Amino acid sequence: MQILTAAEIADADRRSVELNVSVSTLMQNAGAAVTRFVLRHYPAADPIVILCGKGNNGGDGAVAATFLAELGRHVGLVLLGRAEDVKGEAATALKAAQANLNVTFTEAETISAVETVLQSAALVIDAVVGTGFTPPLRGLAAEVRDLLATSSMPVVAVDLPSGWDADALTQHADGDGGIGQPGSAFRADAVVTFAAPKMAHVFGHLTPGKVFGPVVVAPIGMPQQAVVSATWLHWAGEAKQLAEKPRNINSNKGRFGHVLIVGGSLGKAGAPSMASLASMRAGAGLTTAAVPLEVLPTVAAVAPELMLTPLQGTSAEGLSLDDISGEKLDALIKGISVVGIGPGLGQSGSTPEFVRAFVERVSLPVVIDADALNALASDINLLRKATSGKDKEGKPRIVVLTPHPGEMARLLGCTVKDVEADRINIVRKFATEHGVTLVLKGWRTLIAHPDGSIGVNTTGNPSMSKGGSGDILTGIVAAMLAQYPNDVARAVEAAVFLHGLAADFAVLDQDEHTVFATDTVGHLARAFRSRVKDEDGFTWICAGATNEKAGA
Repeated sequence: MQILTAAEIADADRRSVELNVSVSTLMQNAGAAVTRFVLRHYPAADPIVILCGKGNNGGDGAVAATFLAELGRHVGLVLLGRAEDVKGEAATALKAAQANLNVTFTEAETISAVETVLQSAALVIDAVVGTGFTPPLRGLAAEVRDLLATSSMPVVAVDLPSGWDADALTQHADGDGGIGQPGSAFRADAVVTFAAPKMAHVFGHLTPGKVFGPVVVAPIGMPQQAVVSATWLHWAGEAKQLAEKPRNINSNKGRFGHVLIVGGSLGKAGAPSMASLASMRAGAGLTTAAVPLEVLPTVAAVAPELMLTPLQGTSAEGLSLDDISGEKLDALIKGISVVGIGPGLGQSGSTPEFVRAFVERVSLPVVIDADALNALASDINLLRKATSGKDKEGKPRIVVLTPHPGEMARLLGCTVKDVEADRINIVRKFATEHGVTLVLKGWRTLIAHPDGSIGVNTTGNPSMSKGGSGDILTGIVAAMLAQYPNDVARAVEAAVFLHGLAADFAVLDQDEHTVFATDTVGHLARAFRSRVKDEDGFTWICAGATNEKAGA
């Protein structure tokens, strides 16, 4: 699912009309979508107040008013302005709403008129301004925003919280407090947008002080060929559908790949243990951990299903290059589908040299994380050399990197501040220049592919800011690659999405302070069972873990 700018969604509207889908049809479908969402997720809300602007966003709200009233809800429709100023299809929708006996219509030109209607509201629908609006809010709209900021009633936004810049890449609508605070955009507890997510939907955070805020995309009949984006950004969660297909009933472990986790050192045995556990839980047919002999007993205790291979060397001396020479290397990777290397390796002695030699000599798909990334920082050109080679089937070699901003900065020889200031361009440039799939972790993890496209992940929460989260991601990515070797981009994006979604489920059961990294592994089953698209046709861009109809 492409991510659109405000200009691109306007172009999509225009192209839709050219393809014989009228503005009226799009508006009717948008209003119907808002109605379905409200009835499903706020079934007891009555009366409902719909705040409408004078443009097409207000028209969507007016259509929703008519549908809700026809279904027996008591609706207060408040137009911010005069009806005579509303034109086109929005005017038609407004007149239809006014004609319904269950709709109480108010032309509001003062905040007191709005406040009077809101006093009895059980739910507010914000249809004041949408994607085409250029901030800031002024006049009555700004006063209404400030009034809602101090209220407790739920607010559902149509398209976007009014006043939010659709092209914003920041977490909040402004730098001081975020959505719902004076000086920014309307408060919103949920957003129903249409056809495709916009930049603000995927990069922003809906409600300060809350981990979750649902953002759903509804289809409204816009032709697929009308939706065109030049950003090369797409929503990574769509790849989750790869893992929603049931397995063939005639299955065996050989069909789902064999993951090798290479890592561990004295004091860091937990890292390869967690990566291995995540690999097994994420569906790999077999998982083997190759770890130094001195930590092998600790890693072996993680699960009886885990197989182990001892490596030579010690934490002080580092791993031995002898383990990846000749017949020993052949034996180590025999039958292996994907390698995850780095968790808990350390950087002492010959270990960095071991990593570089391993990446150079092994043509298998490889997921590189943690200390393995640090080992490559001194010879970054090795990546281009590796990805220019072929695997045993003659296909381009697959290399996946999963750095956090600090590791990314070391790879580039810059500062973390530099990385965070230009995340999109940095990951795209690095992935295309080195031929790798690059997973840059953080708020809205980015998955950049060798062709320049970027998936934006919208799952995850602050509970993941703990040691071990990266190791678990390495295991999940490796397991998904092992199961879907012919669909690399979606396998990696699905892995990132599942990891964050599992953490979202974990937070619902606990608290973002108390969740362990391993708790996410325990919630992977719920993540796999959930569905990104519900039975009402909504695609849950954000807060899918809170959707009781997601199948989880």
